[in-house]
Amino acid sequence: MNKATERIRYYQNENGPVIGVTVKPVIERDGRIFKDHTGDGLLTAWKDWRNPPAARAASLAAELSPEEKIGLLFVNTRKMGLLQEDKTKVDETELLDEEIVEQDESIFNVEKTYGTTYTIQKMGIRHLIFRQNPQAADMADWINQLNQTAEETAHGIPMVITSNSRNENGEVVFGMNDAAGVFPAWPGTMGIAAAVKGNGPGLVDTFAECIRREWDAVGLKKGYMYMADAMTDPRWQRTYGTFGEDPALITEMISRLVPGIQGSESGVTPEGVAVTIKHFPGGGARENGFDPHYEQGQWNVYQTEGSLGDYHLPAFKAAVEKKASSIMPYYAKPAAEKSLPQYDLDGRPVPMTPVGFAFNRFFIQDLLREQMGFTGYVNSDSGITNKMAWGVEELDGPSRVALAVNTGVDLISGSLDVDAAREAYERWKHGYYTGQGHPVPEGYRPEQLTLSEEALTRAAARTLEEEFALGLFENPYRDPAEAAKVIADRDHWDAAYDVHRKSVVLLKDKGVLPLAGERLEGKRIYVECFRKDGKAAADETEKLQESLAKDRGLALAENAGDADLALLFISPSSGEYFHATSGYLELDICEDKEVTDVDSLGRPADTFHRETSLAGAPRIREIARAVRQKGGKVISCVNFTLAWMVGNVEPYSDALLAGFDTCTDALLDVILGICRPTGRLPITLPKNDAVLAVDKDGVCVSHNDVPGFVKDRYMPDSMKDENGKAYAYRDEMGNYYEMDFGLSC
Repeated sequence: MNKATERIRYYQNENGPVIGVTVKPVIERDGRIFKDHTGDGLLTAWKDWRNPPAARAASLAAELSPEEKIGLLFVNTRKMGLLQEDKTKVDETELLDEEIVEQDESIFNVEKTYGTTYTIQKMGIRHLIFRQNPQAADMADWINQLNQTAEETAHGIPMVITSNSRNENGEVVFGMNDAAGVFPAWPGTMGIAAAVKGNGPGLVDTFAECIRREWDAVGLKKGYMYMADAMTDPRWQRTYGTFGEDPALITEMISRLVPGIQGSESGVTPEGVAVTIKHFPGGGARENGFDPHYEQGQWNVYQTEGSLGDYHLPAFKAAVEKKASSIMPYYAKPAAEKSLPQYDLDGRPVPMTPVGFAFNRFFIQDLLREQMGFTGYVNSDSGITNKMAWGVEELDGPSRVALAVNTGVDLISGSLDVDAAREAYERWKHGYYTGQGHPVPEGYRPEQLTLSEEALTRAAARTLEEEFALGLFENPYRDPAEAAKVIADRDHWDAAYDVHRKSVVLLKDKGVLPLAGERLEGKRIYVECFRKDGKAAADETEKLQESLAKDRGLALAENAGDADLALLFISPSSGEYFHATSGYLELDICEDKEVTDVDSLGRPADTFHRETSLAGAPRIREIARAVRQKGGKVISCVNFTLAWMVGNVEPYSDALLAGFDTCTDALLDVILGICRPTGRLPITLPKNDAVLAVDKDGVCVSHNDVPGFVKDRYMPDSMKDENGKAYAYRDEMGNYYEMDFGLSC
């Protein structure tokens, strides 16, 4: 069996799109070529690329059966056949994974999953999430095969393959950073923000253009990116995926990223990649950091009057203005009892109905669509109808699906539960509540809990419009060789490395940097890497020592006591991304620290556990003592994936640098004077445990819903110093590690 890649036929229209087909014929009219998706020779409105995407989508949606429209409601993860170890479970090309899993469980859902061909051709699924990390050519090959499989169906609706971001350097985390190292790797999103703060927003345009070219080349036409959330609670695990805490900066970033990636100021183009901006109306307002992936974090708490509009909504307004193709609401639900009044764009109080934002009519319909003017489609976060159905737990699966769609969700993520949707449609068709007399759950109306033909058609038209705008109905196929060439483009890799350098923030320097000339001549250097995993740190240390001796020509010391200089690379880690910790997320750089547990409601408990964010953390003090005894200096580099408290590092460092998943070579370039540090902090670093203390009722002394740079307004006067500051860390030289801080040398 030939692969789809080997069967593609291309037809070039003069002043029109390229048509790519594998199994379906084409139609020739008036010297133009059109793809005949149904094979009947009829040039219907939706096949005619001269018509606008919205009109084509409406035409096709009206023609589809309820079964076909139901298939368009869902998106979930799909694996490649190439990476399937059991080759009896792949198709003849070995590209498609055909494994059936009777009870496939993830953090989001539990359901039966079917083989790829069945999923596409029998279930009608057209949206898949890709989380694996193959080479570019293999990715293009696979996506081509998916599209041929879809082309073989009655209407030949193409596939939309979605991914979380793939262009940042950092740890691979399921559901966040699903892949790294194949595409050119920029620093983490906070690193890009740090670079922008110090160097201006122009580099965002380059970043967006690189993403657009690379993703389009492999056939990835939709990205779950980027986060418009303002980080206001530093204990939120997802901090590292944000652009920091500054609403103005985040707004600027989103304003540039959306048109840059999508291809135009007016929405997606065939050369662009559709973006899904997340997590509406802002996931940063966490209650003491607890994330709604687990029960304790199901509430958005607004302790400060007006904080929703002041800090959390601005970047989403920018996304809407720039025609973001889709918006993703968060799992959480607003907490009325724990919040002060919030206001909509017209200055009216926001109703705090305690249901998840994907089910919350005010936030989806009144705020997002009517007031903000959003015309794209709503893509739920994964698991809203299963494990994260906050506020609608009393409803069964079909009712949850129906309620989401009727509220305004057009694509449900983390599930392929077409059976639930079919049941919801059958309930509407046969009058489950109105005619058959089944009791309506309290607080709901029958029309909210059943799926009408009209609702299915509306949702289908919205997602299909994106497909038409992306040009997928004309040509979803890509050349694997060209994909590999684009990903290997040296200019893209160089641009990424340049921003790595620009992301470095110099926090402290007691006349140590740069290590050049006399400051380095004849000096022996002790080098050590620190991580939460001690073995991983030891392995990293060994590799770095070899590289510094071989590639940088540095003279190394085996022991700190024999060194003139110490270089410490510190990468703390805290908590687990999708699981609640026993206590609040630990931000101290520590080893074996006793911390308080929390109860089921997220309040401090009477019991304790021990936390380590950095194996061997006390050694930092020991190394400093040993090096300083003979007049040596210590240079520390901390990787800020969270807003770490640096009280166990800064006093023992003569120079302190911040990176944000910044590559080690870029940090070394700054240390050795090859380039100057120009980054500025995109976040405020908390002073200590006291400024994050939580009382017996679970209320934090520093408001969870406001950024670090304004927290002092709400801190007790008793905690403030002579400058009226309480929250930010202050180093021995008197500098506050606040947003926008950064030194030069």
